[in-house]
This record gives sequence, C-alpha cells and structure tokens, in this order.
Amino acid sequence: MNRFWDFSGSNGERILRLDGPISDETWWGDEVTPAAFKAELSAGQGDITVWVNSPGGDVFAAAEIYTALREYPGKVTIKIDGFAASAASVIAMSGDEVLMSPVSYMVIHNPATVAIGDSDEMLRAKAMLDEIKEGIINAYQAKTELPREEISRLMNEESCFNAKKAVQLGFADGVLYAEQEISDALKPVIFSRMAVTNSLLRKIPAPAAKIPGTEYSELEHRLENLTH
Repeated sequence: MNRFWDFSGSNGERILRLDGPISDETWWGDEVTPAAFKAELSAGQGDITVWVNSPGGDVFAAAEIYTALREYPGKVTIKIDGFAASAASVIAMSGDEVLMSPVSYMVIHNPATVAIGDSDEMLRAKAMLDEIKEGIINAYQAKTELPREEISRLMNEESCFNAKKAVQLGFADGVLYAEQEISDALKPVIFSRMAVTNSLLRKIPAPAAKIPGTEYSELEHRLENLTH
C-alpha cells in the first residue's frame, strides 16, 4: 500500500504529509485512513507540522483525524501547500496555527450523500445531512469565530478561498513566505536611504560639521535621523 503520510525532519521536528483522499478504509492504496493516521501520530512526541494537500472525502473519517490532532499534546501547525477541500478543510481547522502557501486554496461546501428509497427515506437523508452540516460548522466556527449563519451561507455557495481570503475570514492564520517577501522588498529601500545619507554627509566640510549651531551640523543631525 502506498503511504501518503510520512514523518520526517531534523532536530526532533515532526512533519506529517497528508496527501490524497480521506476514507474510513483503503480501496486503492492511496487513501488516508483514521486508523493508519492515528498509528503514525502516536508513534512519537513533540510539536508537529502537518502539510495538507487533499480533495477531502469521508466526513466521519475526517472527524476522527480532526479530533486526534486536537487531542495531540504538542503544538499542531497546519500548512496547506496545494488545497484543502471538503473534509480536508475540516482537518485543517484542528491546527493551533494554520498557514497557507500563497498559491494554495481552501474549499468548503455542504455535505452530500447518495440515498435510495421512498420519500420518507429522502427526508431521513436530508435530516442526517443537516445534522452533519451543523457538526462541520462547529469546527469552522471554533477556528474563525464567524457567525453560524455566515458559515452556512459560505457552505451553501461552495466557496473557494485563496490564501489571503482564507486569512481574512479566519480560516487560516497567515500566508507562508509573506513576511520574507516583505523583508526582502524593504532591503533595497533601506540601503538606498543610507547610501544617500552617507553621500551627502561626505560633502559636508569636516570642520564646519563639528561646529555646534552651524547649518551644517543641523543638516547632519537631520540626515542622520533618516537612517532610523
């Protein structure tokens, strides 16, 4: 059977890669099942990072995995590198911190099933789906703190969120690499300001710059403030 979850890492860090559909049992060998997942989860200790790239699947299997991660004694960081759709988005809500790649997506929608029978059976299926939806909303609301009516509306619309939208709504806490990009963008600006300041200071005659109260020393003082 192919393994779509694997712990690795250095310095004691635990990394779990959750790829593929979520199911209560395996059919094709690429499913993530609660039994196998919990066996891997309990095989070690320490904080854990869970990379998620899954189209979702069985809502009951996802509920087991969600609960196992919420019960895990270490810090759980969820990182979405592709997409967390359907039941996988529920699992993502288990993270103490949820981070998304800037090119990843999260999809939420109403639960669905297949039912066969008379009108009474159809009504029972609807009632069951309504209850399952309420359970899913519990997980979304615990993370986002959005009103239940708003979450229900987003599920009705089968909403797809890019990383920034997910953060805005509270489904995620941050976008991966964003701080580094901002930091790198500011470096040329800071360097240019310091270069201009130093260039101007070199043009000030040394004796005049040292005389208190002169225009040159005041200019030097103002230019120095630009570097802070």
